[in-house]
Amino acid sequence: MNAKHALMSDNISKGDLNVLVDFLSQDPQPILTNNKKVKQFEKEWGHWLTNDPTNLCMPNNIMVNSGSSANQITFLSLKQILSEGAEVIVPPITWVSDISAVLQNGFTPVFCDINPKTLALDEDQLERKITGKTKVVFLTHVLGYNGLTDKILKLCEDNDLILVEDVCESHGATFKGKKVGTFGKISNFSFYYAHHMTSIEGGIVSTNDHEIYQLCRMFRSHGMVREASNDLLKKKYTEEHPDLNPDFIFAEAAYNFRSTEINAVLASNQLKRLDANNKRRSENYYTFINGLDPEKFRTNLNHEGNSNYAFTPILNEPDFILRDKIEKKLNEFEIEFRRGLSGGGSQIRQPYIEKHAKNFNIKINGTYKAPNPLDYPEADHCHYFGWYIGNYPDLEESKIKHITEILNED
Repeated sequence: MNAKHALMSDNISKGDLNVLVDFLSQDPQPILTNNKKVKQFEKEWGHWLTNDPTNLCMPNNIMVNSGSSANQITFLSLKQILSEGAEVIVPPITWVSDISAVLQNGFTPVFCDINPKTLALDEDQLERKITGKTKVVFLTHVLGYNGLTDKILKLCEDNDLILVEDVCESHGATFKGKKVGTFGKISNFSFYYAHHMTSIEGGIVSTNDHEIYQLCRMFRSHGMVREASNDLLKKKYTEEHPDLNPDFIFAEAAYNFRSTEINAVLASNQLKRLDANNKRRSENYYTFINGLDPEKFRTNLNHEGNSNYAFTPILNEPDFILRDKIEKKLNEFEIEFRRGLSGGGSQIRQPYIEKHAKNFNIKINGTYKAPNPLDYPEADHCHYFGWYIGNYPDLEESKIKHITEILNED
């Protein structure tokens, strides 16, 4: 529907289109597939992410065609260095591609409930979930909130766990003044059209690990060894397979996840105003959260360092009658919403989970069972009693107050 307050706002401006037209109008005609503009944006992104022109913190960035693709090549790369069936701790409140990337690359997902103040992994339950088989913690920064804590970082360090950050919904959020996406070994971002910034469709993998970087470069492009930037690595494959054309050696059964020059041109222009847009979204968020009735809604979330591109009203207590009443009002006033916060709610309640029950390695009376959503009460509460309402930079204060007034009505 064409709602008065849409769930998402197209971030592409007239200025973005003009820059794109100028690029396409060059003479001679520019190359449009993955080329110089992609490489340029990868460098610009690294500088922005680390606030460092030398980019020593996360020096390796691989632009792809979506955040989902970023997840996929991340775990395909980890598959090369970790044992099959290794456990990956994941949250229920996330996007489907986080779980599918873990499943499809032969790892065992282990769900961990969320912290109601960060909407990310609960640090105490995370500690209890770690076993000798745990190798990765896959943390999602939900809808602009920072999901990190000192304890989570220490648990990863003390147990020699790889931290992968999903920052697809939280560009510019910070933990102790440092951007999220720079704490883990690998971080993934999305440039979907309604996210903090867009390249129409797109994403990027950022990593401080050179081996992961080389693997991701290859797996972005069918697994072709020629896409690696390490000459010694390419020489190794060439010498091991002298019968193959050096330009067509495939290190893994991978796919084409490449982005294009068009996406990169848009992304570069969007990046210039990302910080200003995040500042405006943050101001909108505080107007919203300060306008909510704390007797009805949770207003004690961890606001520090947020970059919320969505408002996240969550009922204090389970109440299906109140929930349905609120949703009826929102529909009446044409305020578009998504129940369940990010990803359509708890992934544990999605039908694909039951189909992959064996992959969770939970046996009851000799039969494989899918995880029980009732064992994750915080995620389940958000699934039924939390909402995503759009927050975009040009949103007027009067409209935000109008939304809170509707939510607060008895």
